[in-house]
Amino acid sequence: MASNFSTRIRVLGASLRAFLVLTVILGILYPLSMTGVAQAFFKDKADGSMVSVHGRDVGSGLIGQSFDLVDAQGNARKFDADGREVIATADGEGYTYLQGGGALTAEQAEGVGTLPDPKWFQPRPSASNYDGLASGASNYGPENPVFVKLIADRKAQVAKFNGVGEDKVPVDAVTASGSGLDPHISKAYALLQVERVAKARGGPGAAEVRALVDKHVDGPDAGFLGQERVNVLDLNIALARLAG
Repeated sequence: MASNFSTRIRVLGASLRAFLVLTVILGILYPLSMTGVAQAFFKDKADGSMVSVHGRDVGSGLIGQSFDLVDAQGNARKFDADGREVIATADGEGYTYLQGGGALTAEQAEGVGTLPDPKWFQPRPSASNYDGLASGASNYGPENPVFVKLIADRKAQVAKFNGVGEDKVPVDAVTASGSGLDPHISKAYALLQVERVAKARGGPGAAEVRALVDKHVDGPDAGFLGQERVNVLDLNIALARLAG
């Protein structure tokens, strides 16, 4: 009986020592060493590939973001389903129209959202609204009626927004990536937006903006993986510099 008890104590002691040793190695030393290697050799990527303009972080080169209409303070402007601007009520429980002040019904408030800014190149859609904490896709099947209608609506919106026919809208303009955070768009989608951006800005001509797109086209990885693509954040930063 005593022998069995002492055996259990030895086994328990060995297990505890193994637990402590592995905790130190895998829970402390390994993470610290990997962090050190990342900071020493891949600091930019380890820190999120942040992009700065005049000393201020404006986004990440690895994570897509929206380029919607904002107010003077940089806050997203809100609009109802018919494109009329609204503002939150004092209690934050609803919305009123900016012009006229009439209150929106609960049903109308459900359709409130942001609108893309025509002065900027727009990214591809995001199933997570570009939220890095909610990365993922919609998981709709290609024949799901909800997905089919969503794609049709997006195609109509993109075509109208850019003043082109629906047959000119590329696939990535209406479909989200698997992560919902892809920072790139195809060259075709970037070129589709040139005329609209140039017209909205009223400064650089379409030829200058198109040349800017050409300068920011990245080729396929390793020369053959994937397709030509454009980082939207980098392109918009260059656009801002071009426009002064």
